[in-house]
Amino acid sequence: MLDYPRPPYPSQQQPMPGSTSAMKPRPDHGEDSYKGSGRLAGKKAVITGGDSGIGRAVAIAYAREGADVLISYLDEHQDAEEVKALIEKAGRKAVLFPGDLRKPDYCRAVIKRAVDELGGIDILVNNAAHQATFKDIADISDDEWQSTFEVNIHAMFYLSKAAVAHMKSGSAIINTASVNADMPNPILLAYATTKGAIQNFTGGLAQMLAEKDIRVNAVAPGPIWTPLVPSTMPSDTVKNFGKQVPMKRAGQPAELATAYVMLADPLSSYTSGATLAVTGGKPFI
Repeated sequence: MLDYPRPPYPSQQQPMPGSTSAMKPRPDHGEDSYKGSGRLAGKKAVITGGDSGIGRAVAIAYAREGADVLISYLDEHQDAEEVKALIEKAGRKAVLFPGDLRKPDYCRAVIKRAVDELGGIDILVNNAAHQATFKDIADISDDEWQSTFEVNIHAMFYLSKAAVAHMKSGSAIINTASVNADMPNPILLAYATTKGAIQNFTGGLAQMLAEKDIRVNAVAPGPIWTPLVPSTMPSDTVKNFGKQVPMKRAGQPAELATAYVMLADPLSSYTSGATLAVTGGKPFI
């Protein structure tokens, strides 16, 4: 097992949505550690928020498992180009498609671009998310509340609806939920509320698509060391991030990649409607 950093982490703050290169310590996305075994050979995957954090780790893992990948991201071009290079180094095709997931037309364009440039879509990973912290409900503006829902759950609907029209039997949709779905952090009220919606969306859509043999699952991460942390959380929270779980540290994005690979793997053909918790030992209730 790799000896990952433990809190206290260096003092740091970033403007939203944050940058991988500015993080101290720099997150591990499996750049050096993930070894593929052909579990997704020939598959075509779309990953939102694939430029950094969990999405970046999933993109690297999918490519090394044999999948071509389209990455949707907002405007973090340097991070996205780094991921593209890693995908291509694995011998797979990489397509970068920046844009705003709050716009339904962009969500539909993501799927169209994947079909046009990858030749289809077998896996959709709805991973991109927006969060911000507030100590009082009075401080949450209408725009902030609406934007959080637009990015975190509305886009998931638009993307899934568009993707299903192109998916064949055996395809998979994987949504990033959170421990906040069942154990909401009050300073992340809007974010936590959307994560509860994502869990319900996952369970309902899994039943709706079962007869099409399209599986729908979710991953519920605990505290993971990504750019969202220093760009959206108070400095004292960043310093001790992850200390509250039994493993006493934040998880690294690389430590979630295998969960997303397992749920995309055709051998997981009877797993649908599930939420897989990756929490550093904290029970997900």
